[in-house]
Amino acid sequence: MTTVLEKVRSGREAAGERWRGAPRWVRWALLAAVIVFFYALPNKEFYQYLGPIPTPGANFTQVMFTVSIYVLLAVGLNIVVGFAGLLDLGYFGFFAVGAYTVAVLTSPSSDIKTLWPWLLAVPVAIALTMVSGVMLGTPTLRLRGDYLALVTLGFAEMIRIGAVSSEFLKGQRGFNQIPHPPGQYADGKPVFGVLDARPYYWLVLTLIILVVIGVRNLTHSRVGRAWISIREDEDAAQLMGVPTFKFKLWAFAAGAAIAGLAGALFAGKQNFVNSQNFELLNSIIILAAVIFGGSGNIVGAIVGGGLVAYMIERFRGIEVFGFELYEFRFLFFGLVLVIMMIFRPEGLIPNRRRAAEFKDRRKEVTVGE
Repeated sequence: MTTVLEKVRSGREAAGERWRGAPRWVRWALLAAVIVFFYALPNKEFYQYLGPIPTPGANFTQVMFTVSIYVLLAVGLNIVVGFAGLLDLGYFGFFAVGAYTVAVLTSPSSDIKTLWPWLLAVPVAIALTMVSGVMLGTPTLRLRGDYLALVTLGFAEMIRIGAVSSEFLKGQRGFNQIPHPPGQYADGKPVFGVLDARPYYWLVLTLIILVVIGVRNLTHSRVGRAWISIREDEDAAQLMGVPTFKFKLWAFAAGAAIAGLAGALFAGKQNFVNSQNFELLNSIIILAAVIFGGSGNIVGAIVGGGLVAYMIERFRGIEVFGFELYEFRFLFFGLVLVIMMIFRPEGLIPNRRRAAEFKDRRKEVTVGE
């Protein structure tokens, strides 16, 4: 078994080297083909030829919208967990802040009755979510490891409990009639309607591309190098003159902003927001997606977020011996995670540094044996 795993790892490493050594135009062409594939994916004329990929028990375009939201959240959390090395168990709380900000500013059922258009509320939601990230991070980012994880967990629960019990946030009654994103076809019909989820998916996919470009540029800058130094050894980074607290706060703010954007998109699509949309389990799923795909790698976070969201929805509508497999979706999800952590703890597509670290550890274990 070990020999087989080593061969698989060697094959993946060789494939990675071939990719990095390929001419730039080849890599750009393949990347363009992948982007075109995902833009075409929600069209029935295209996905009906993809065999078992479409979900039999759920609207496939709606599933793809959900997958795209998870991918956006995974990219944001990857900044905090993957690049800066901060364990955040309450990331979905920022998603809730973004969604509720849009709901409060735009919904007719809101107490303040501002009735803003969705597009005007989105930058306010992003800014307010960034501020909430800074407010949470300022008193807590001097903590590390498990202690920081507990604080972020408490933050997510505070948001959820506040949403349940607050009359201003409407509890389980929630906010309805949240406006959709603007836009009309030539015949006057709205682009972003109720029945067709494709425009929402294409909007989120476009924003994912823009966010990935921004995050990639950020990680290749002085800020990204500071995050990596903090992740590898915070004490050593501080001794070398890196203002660790400031850069950790930047990571928290950047990750929170992306979650706020995802929450605003979710509110605009669903047309309704209440406290049941923001359970703690969602934070755990997003964190698992980042680790599953490969913490510290943008592509890994995208793959992890997409696969985890898709796996959960794939069981809907499938029955075996009279049992609805969707009821056991988290059992299968947990089994997959356990198997991954045993045989590939670095994730599906780890960054080169983490892959080298795990490779060295495996060598040490082999020598010890």
